[in-house]
Amino acid sequence: MNDSHLTASTRFVEVDGEKFAYRRWGNASVGQPPLFFVQHFRGGMDHWDPLLTDGLAAGREVILYNGRGIASSTGTPRNRIEDMADDIALVIQTLGLSQVDLLGFSIGGFQVQEVALRHPHLVRKLLLLGTGLRGGDPKMEPRVLEVAPNPVPTAEDFLYLFFGRSEAAKQAGLAFWKRRHLRADQDPPSSLAVAQAQAKAHAAYLQPLPGANPYAFLGALTQPTLVLNGVDDIMIPTINSWHLLQNIPNAQLLIYPDAGHGAQFQYPERFVKHAIQFLEE
Repeated sequence: MNDSHLTASTRFVEVDGEKFAYRRWGNASVGQPPLFFVQHFRGGMDHWDPLLTDGLAAGREVILYNGRGIASSTGTPRNRIEDMADDIALVIQTLGLSQVDLLGFSIGGFQVQEVALRHPHLVRKLLLLGTGLRGGDPKMEPRVLEVAPNPVPTAEDFLYLFFGRSEAAKQAGLAFWKRRHLRADQDPPSSLAVAQAQAKAHAAYLQPLPGANPYAFLGALTQPTLVLNGVDDIMIPTINSWHLLQNIPNAQLLIYPDAGHGAQFQYPERFVKHAIQFLEE
């Protein structure tokens, strides 16, 4: 039986004396580079949507990844986005990969941008989901700071943080919540140390930048880039997606209606179609 999101084994690659957890499966025979996933704040490999990962794995290999100290990976969690990015680059190289497509969600989007800036030869294309940019707009809803740090997030927490406000959005969120718990051997939750380190990294990354165009540094991102967000992202304001579009030379932007931070989880089938089209162009 072929592997899937629910059956792919958790494996480890040793880098710099620590063990980084990953799962890898999919169609490796089509000539597409693997699609490497980097998750949101405190998130591990089981916070992805099986509809999304298996839908994309039909046409390429996918690799889910836990950063240093996150969930089943060992080590002290990184508290700088740049160091997280360097870890990703080392893992890619240690896995024997010459190039990947990178998909980053939320704080994962910060990390994959830095991989592409710091290690451009490793990255063919970028997918930036529900994310922002260095020096971007930090104005999240105040209640986010109460809900996001909850040690064991509930379905209601995810609905508030990730999804739109309509009844249809709520039902889509509850369906996602069920799908993401289908795997029997779930990753362990991330520690408080992960939350603290990532919060510090997030705050430092959003410090305002000087200059008439503080986002000009994104001009160095020459990779084709797909930016996705919901129309009302309460965690990383949607305006940041527009700044990414304006400053990355080869970027395109999708905004999904009645959606928030996790637009790809609210519309997984739609996102898979859009992502496949982008990756195969």
